Amino acid sequence: MAYAAAGKRVLITGASSGLGAALARRLAERKAVVGLIARRRDRLAAVLADCRRHSPSSAMWVADLGDAAAIDDLAPRAWEGLGGIDVLINNAAIPKRRPVAALAPAEVEAVMRVNFFAPMRLTLALLPRMLARRSGLIVNVSSVGGRLGIIHETAYCASKFALCGWSEAMAVDLHGTGVAVKLIEPGPVDTEIWDQPGSEEPLYQGPKVPATEVADGIIDALGSEQFEHYVPDMKAVIDAKNADLDAFIAGSAQMAPR
Repeated sequence: MAYAAAGKRVLITGASSGLGAALARRLAERKAVVGLIARRRDRLAAVLADCRRHSPSSAMWVADLGDAAAIDDLAPRAWEGLGGIDVLINNAAIPKRRPVAALAPAEVEAVMRVNFFAPMRLTLALLPRMLARRSGLIVNVSSVGGRLGIIHETAYCASKFALCGWSEAMAVDLHGTGVAVKLIEPGPVDTEIWDQPGSEEPLYQGPKVPATEVADGIIDALGSEQFEHYVPDMKAVIDAKNADLDAFIAGSAQMAPR
């Protein structure tokens, strides 16, 4: 069933570029009121200007999602600024491509703060209001890296595995409350996450899906009754991994430079 976005108030993190920006623009074109969160003011303002052409009430908040205090302050301001929030899309994420033996604990913790603790804190800050209203939708954008281990991506995969487990258990806890949860598992998306300071060059050199295509898939998922959505559909890869985990680990290890 097509998602009726018109009039919905949708808060999106990581909205200054990539998938978040594509989602914001696509939803605004469908007359949703979008709230945008990201660190980079200039780029976020450019996305907001595009959104306001279709949805004049859209708004933005500049925040560092690695800062817990900023999130706690931001949640009520976003709720009041949008006049309530119907959909929270936790999309922001950072990479950290590095062999596990070369990782420092602080690097892993930084990835966890943005990729897992930020969506957790934002969700828990908004959830009581959604529950009191008995309606709401929480959308967590994880990754196929939240369902399988990717070479040199231990920090990233840890954060995305955490987001998957959190989402699944939360869906159980919230069943029947009027607040629904959806888990999105994008595959390789053509965004800036592949070229980030402090991360090694990715070993994956295969095709990447345009962010607009994945954004459209996520919007379609919003109107579905299903909990988990692979965009594009890579579930067969996850099923094959689960069927023989030892073979998957041995095969993946062959990607490492010798």
